[in-house]
Amino acid sequence: MKAMRFSEYGDPGVLRYEDVELPVPAAGQVRVRVTATSFNGVDGNIRGGFMQGPIPVELPHTPGIDVAGTVDALGEGVDGLAVGDRVIGFLPMDKPGAAAEYVLAPAEVLVPAPTSIPLADAAALPVVGLTAYQALFDHGKLTAGQRVLINGAGGAVGGYAVQLAKRADAHVIATASPRTGEAVKSAGADEVIDHTTTDVLSAVSEPVDVVLNLAPVAPEQLAALVGLIRRGGVLVNTTVWMPAPSDDERGVRGIDLFVRSDTGQLSQLVELIDRGELRVDVARRVPLAELPSVHAQAAAGELAGKVVITVAPEGR
Repeated sequence: MKAMRFSEYGDPGVLRYEDVELPVPAAGQVRVRVTATSFNGVDGNIRGGFMQGPIPVELPHTPGIDVAGTVDALGEGVDGLAVGDRVIGFLPMDKPGAAAEYVLAPAEVLVPAPTSIPLADAAALPVVGLTAYQALFDHGKLTAGQRVLINGAGGAVGGYAVQLAKRADAHVIATASPRTGEAVKSAGADEVIDHTTTDVLSAVSEPVDVVLNLAPVAPEQLAALVGLIRRGGVLVNTTVWMPAPSDDERGVRGIDLFVRSDTGQLSQLVELIDRGELRVDVARRVPLAELPSVHAQAAAGELAGKVVITVAPEGR
């Protein structure tokens, strides 16, 4: 089978499109024929060698922690899945990923794919959808009537976060650039702040209950956001290389989010998609052989929106 791998850490040039042996599922595993994966920022960080401590991988390594595809073979002891089932999942970050024609997945990370969107597009959901959900509800404890500031809402996580927060009947304030402002507004934001021309601190007129930071801001900018949070509120930060600040005197907690696979939550997100209550936005679809160009664009800060990496046509 074909796979995109790197045998050493480095820039996007280390990625190679190679012939590799077809993997055989062990007990508890499922072999998935991959329709698509997607690019996530952590893929570039792993390839660059910046995550060797928290996410040790064995080289050569195949990236791609999102998977959408069909069940191809079952390992011993796997129940509830059958060959031909359409599935999606969040793969273990330290194991071979889905930038390949086939990938092995623990059976417990897979859920039925949405039926209302193309299977390839469903690869845009698991990691970023779960990040948004866990940030808002597991850590932010967001409830109806609360105010939430989503800083950096123009990206893939931000799009889901705005939709989910609005669906929870929160008042959603979002920062975005002129390029993404309309999309953020259409996702349901009540207020959109153009962070390229407006000071966020002065633009937020009332305290908020939750700040979700998705932007790679400077540490002093992140610390300043704490002042916007009412007593007892929370700041959830996804830029984990920069610890989340807190204010113990006012009971404002700072939480660094490390997203985890959760099939219950992922199934809920799939249900929302199929009910038309959650939109999946895909900026581009790129063939697997061109994955190095996506990594290069991301490294140069030129990647916009969620990019799906297509591996096989649906129905093949």
